[in-house]
Amino acid sequence: MNPLKRIGVFCGSSPGGDPAFTEAAKAVGTELARRGIGLVYGGGNVGLMGVVADATLESGGEVIGVIPEALEGKELAHQGVTELRVVASMHERKALMEELSDGFVALPGGFGTFEELLEILTWSQLGIHRKPAGILNVSGYYDCLIAMFDHAVSQRLLSSSNRELVLTETEIAPLLNCMSDFEPGAAEKWLDRATI
Repeated sequence: MNPLKRIGVFCGSSPGGDPAFTEAAKAVGTELARRGIGLVYGGGNVGLMGVVADATLESGGEVIGVIPEALEGKELAHQGVTELRVVASMHERKALMEELSDGFVALPGGFGTFEELLEILTWSQLGIHRKPAGILNVSGYYDCLIAMFDHAVSQRLLSSSNRELVLTETEIAPLLNCMSDFEPGAAEKWLDRATI
């Protein structure tokens, strides 16, 4: 069992085009607060970021925002969060979010969300952390990315064991349950193996 005290959530600074994305972000915030799990997120007050933060706060949960100075200066910072950490760069934001979180969830988002999720998965693959990472696949948004992971395995560019680092569900409650039960395997070096 993994004690999930805080979850880092990666998601869009836009609400996106499907109302299901907003509903899912609300559900994430509500469920985190219901379980007594704090939210760590990008610190913004816009898009799905703002929705998940507001839902967590409205349900009585803890919210820690981590935002680079450049974005805070554009008045995108959420001023109502429990704690707002202002950092110098996007690199520092990701490092601090990883440090503060016991696991990670990706909601729908764009390049920034993809990059954050893939970096966290890479760090897990390399053994830098042993924390669970999950995709909340709302309305099939991540179907193509999940298929790409499977394609990488079929092409022998991603091991099956590393593919298993990606937890995937369509609802937040079962995803959090999977994350609580997550048992990471030993970090492997690709070149140490003759076969996958």
